[in-house]
Amino acid sequence: MKKPFFTSPSNYPEPLNVLGDKITVLARLDQIGDYAITLNFGHEGNGPPPHTHPWDETFFVVKGVVHFTIDGEAKVAKEGTLVHFPAGSVHSFKFGPGGAHLLEISGRGSQAVEMFTALDRDVPGPVQDGAILAEVLRRTGVELVE
Repeated sequence: MKKPFFTSPSNYPEPLNVLGDKITVLARLDQIGDYAITLNFGHEGNGPPPHTHPWDETFFVVKGVVHFTIDGEAKVAKEGTLVHFPAGSVHSFKFGPGGAHLLEISGRGSQAVEMFTALDRDVPGPVQDGAILAEVLRRTGVELVE
């Protein structure tokens, strides 16, 4: 049985370090059931390369600008913009000038929190081991697309 909960900045968990950016897990699938929620702070120019996964993903730009690409089409999302990627779509994004804050809602079957946790643990620091990175992504249902 799911239990009500209240999360505020005073009781946020420690942010995960994901390839130099900070991701705070606000709610996990096992807490809610159908989705997970994270708050992401990304540095200018950072962001994932084109990839796909078997769960829906929705982003809300809380602060800053984010350059999104979905199925090859580029879009600029400013503060207050909602962006949705259906499961299986090829997408990527880069944080704009000064970095940005995103609220991320990942859908049913998501392994996003598990991926972020594994990246924090297995791929620390500014230098990434490409083989380990690829293994973590593969293990958590993410496929890089060239």
